[in-house]
Amino acid sequence: MIFLDAAATTPVRREVLQAMWPYLSGEFGNPSSHHSLGEAAATALAGARSAVANVLNCRSGEVTFTSGGTEADNLAVKGIALARKAADPALNRVVISAVEHPAVEESARYLERVHGFAVDVVPVDGDGLVTPEALRAVLRPETALVSIMYANNEVGTVQPVAQLAAVAHELDVPFHTDAVQAAGWLPLDTKALGVDALSLSGHKLGAPKGSGVLFARGRLRLEPLVHGGGQERGKRSGTENVAGAVALSTALTLSHAEQSTAASQVAGMRDRFIEAILANVPGAVLTGHPVKRLPSVASFCFPGTSGESVLLELERLGVVCSSGSACAAGSDAPSPVLLALGLDPGTAQTAVRFSFTSAVTAADLEQTAVAVETAVGRVRNLAHHPN
Repeated sequence: MIFLDAAATTPVRREVLQAMWPYLSGEFGNPSSHHSLGEAAATALAGARSAVANVLNCRSGEVTFTSGGTEADNLAVKGIALARKAADPALNRVVISAVEHPAVEESARYLERVHGFAVDVVPVDGDGLVTPEALRAVLRPETALVSIMYANNEVGTVQPVAQLAAVAHELDVPFHTDAVQAAGWLPLDTKALGVDALSLSGHKLGAPKGSGVLFARGRLRLEPLVHGGGQERGKRSGTENVAGAVALSTALTLSHAEQSTAASQVAGMRDRFIEAILANVPGAVLTGHPVKRLPSVASFCFPGTSGESVLLELERLGVVCSSGSACAAGSDAPSPVLLALGLDPGTAQTAVRFSFTSAVTAADLEQTAVAVETAVGRVRNLAHHPN
């Protein structure tokens, strides 16, 4: 089986399992407890926080551990916007792009529905890019927050985050980016990016599901979503998942060390794979930016097919991939991301996404290209000759 759905999740790395195992067994203490077991857990948690801060080029106190990318996005969007509005009721607008992950979009819609915020949506071009000019056009003196993702989970387009953050800062508006898909493939230096908040998820990096991080600039006020014991410096109450934090920090550190080499190698294989699909599958359409895209994502539409039918055929041929965001699984509706790129609904429903780990090989992708040609041909043939 060739696994090409890494944007949904990745296998847990052996080094990560080894690092977290002590905190699932003998070192089981609560980091808030004042005895040797608790102190050992607190030391491990502090070490994990420091390791994350080292990758993000920030202070340890600016790192908050969460249950995953979705919670980190929720805490950033709701927490920053609500704190800003509490300080100044005139700050009642949030800006998101037209291609955000549901964790960001639905958080913004919650603010609109429950707290009276207005949501301004920045359009993207046909490649899925937000331009600085497009962002500048929607900013208002009342804008409390801008949240635009670093790299898209469906089509792989990489946004010019540093430029966009600079535009937001022209009006002193905080800028958050969902960097869940970017981690391991793109630089995460928060100072170089100029962001005020950044979200990560462990299971996209080789850590188990259930671990995430929010970086939030120290001067940024944040209204917590979870109240209780005041853990995570009051930003996220609840007994910390020490094993999860150790796992995430280990995976992040490893992927950061490998990032430059892995990105270059995988991008070359991705480009050859894209060329093979476009050359050998009639009518295939590449989605997302042709150059400014994640090394790990190649996404297409295959007009005249059903994306789900192509996926079934590919699995029969030994290739596992997806039709887009795992968070939209089970939905028959066309992807809002693809509609935002200007694709018609019929074409959008033919989408297939191939996403890779750094372990992918040229042979894997050559075999997959042949399988795609076969699968698309079978689906189109069945559509024309159903009996």
